[in-house]
Amino acid sequence: MFFFLLFSSLGILLFFFLYLLVLEFRYFKSKQPSSTHSPPSYPFIGCLFSFYRNRYRLLDWYTDLLSQSPSQTIVVNRLGARRTVVTANPANVEHVLKANFNNFPKGKPFTEILGDLLGCGIFNVDGESWSIQRKFASHEFSTKSLRDFVVKTLQGEVENRLIPVLEEAVKREKILDLQEVLRRFAFDIVCKVSLGTDPCCLDLSRPVPPLVKAFDIASEISAKRGMAPVFLVWKIKRALNIGSENKLKEAVELVRGCVLDIVRNKRRDLEENNEKERSDGGDLLTRLLLAGHNEELVRDMAISFIIAGRDTTSAAMTWLFWLLSEHQNAESLIMKEVASLLHDGEKQLDYQVLKEMNFMKACLCESMRLYPPVAWDSKHAVNDDVLPDGTQVWKGDRVTYFPYGMGRMEELWGKDHLEFKPERWLEEPGARGERMVMKGVIPYKFPVFQAGPRVCLGKEMAFIQMKYVVASVISRFEIRPVCEDRPVFVPLLTAHMAGGFKVVVRKRFSSKQ
Repeated sequence: MFFFLLFSSLGILLFFFLYLLVLEFRYFKSKQPSSTHSPPSYPFIGCLFSFYRNRYRLLDWYTDLLSQSPSQTIVVNRLGARRTVVTANPANVEHVLKANFNNFPKGKPFTEILGDLLGCGIFNVDGESWSIQRKFASHEFSTKSLRDFVVKTLQGEVENRLIPVLEEAVKREKILDLQEVLRRFAFDIVCKVSLGTDPCCLDLSRPVPPLVKAFDIASEISAKRGMAPVFLVWKIKRALNIGSENKLKEAVELVRGCVLDIVRNKRRDLEENNEKERSDGGDLLTRLLLAGHNEELVRDMAISFIIAGRDTTSAAMTWLFWLLSEHQNAESLIMKEVASLLHDGEKQLDYQVLKEMNFMKACLCESMRLYPPVAWDSKHAVNDDVLPDGTQVWKGDRVTYFPYGMGRMEELWGKDHLEFKPERWLEEPGARGERMVMKGVIPYKFPVFQAGPRVCLGKEMAFIQMKYVVASVISRFEIRPVCEDRPVFVPLLTAHMAGGFKVVVRKRFSSKQ
């Protein structure tokens, strides 16, 4: 009761104080120079009013401000958080991700947000710990054996689970949430590749495993920490173990416990079946344990791989299927490319065929330009710096590069920047023969997979997975949305489509299977 009265009193005092600030700063706001493109900022509270007013449209708010800024950079001051520089300027992105890489690590403020979930995994550490994990991951992701293992896993999951789910939807004329199906599919794939386990998520007759629900809860709450109007709130809730922070704690305990059990069982299997398991064709968990890493680090790395490999590919594919339903000419060109490379069914989908699907890749890149799986990412300055556009960065500042906004900059993509045009990624027809060829694109203009020393190691595997799924589905089925309204893009740790993607599935009788 005492704590309730105390916090109620503090809340009333805070409200009264903010009300006085509103009155005081109305005059101050009217006197601010109109040339600034950053949100209006005041002493102590920063841009709290503007941030709170736009809290449900942060992406578009930031994009609007960046579009109006001559340098495509703005400065955001938030109550209880460090000064944030948000940029959609490729030169700034290159400076942060490559040219002055050592001055812009993830930083404690960022790693603290995700630390409960990701622990010491590769996506949440800097310095020597990151370097060690990066070297291991770089070696393993470049091996032919892992690539072949991924393709083989895809073949089994697509043919034995995904296609039957879609065929059942056709047979029963059932409306399907394609986003949920793709998320389940991706979770199965990433668990098989990362952990060597099969959660059987794509069996729709079974309830969603608790581990999947725990991942969803932990990811969502962790992401909302970084988007809260008042940064200090989640820290107070965590200290008191109340509300969303209590739910996060429970979800993280379940995730870590389940993954650690899998790690320990795998270690026992390796010890008991020494010769059989020590092949080069196994999953990432086997490779991690054979490399001699301790169980806690292996657990954290595995969780990072799952987070990175699950929702990113499923989100990208969900938005592409929607875009293709809106642009059926592009869908027809994908089908034509697939049929041509497979020689009308004489060949099978394999790594080499998938690599040659350049129009498919152009469609995926264009989809991710407009709807990036990760809308923004941040680093923190170790020392004072000046970005190439002249923006001052102070020690401790948060510097956020913004793929969502960058994909919507007329300065970067032209007057048709809001249109879905896969051809912008391709050389002119006939420039290099009949085969479509991808243009070279500066990664700092399209940092969907990051760039520089921390560029995503799973980039090529992600494209292979997405190409395999889209080619397999498009050649067999028509996917059409039930709702005609434009879907809503929701950014969390990875972005998703609000309310799912409800579709009807029809057999494509004219295609050769």
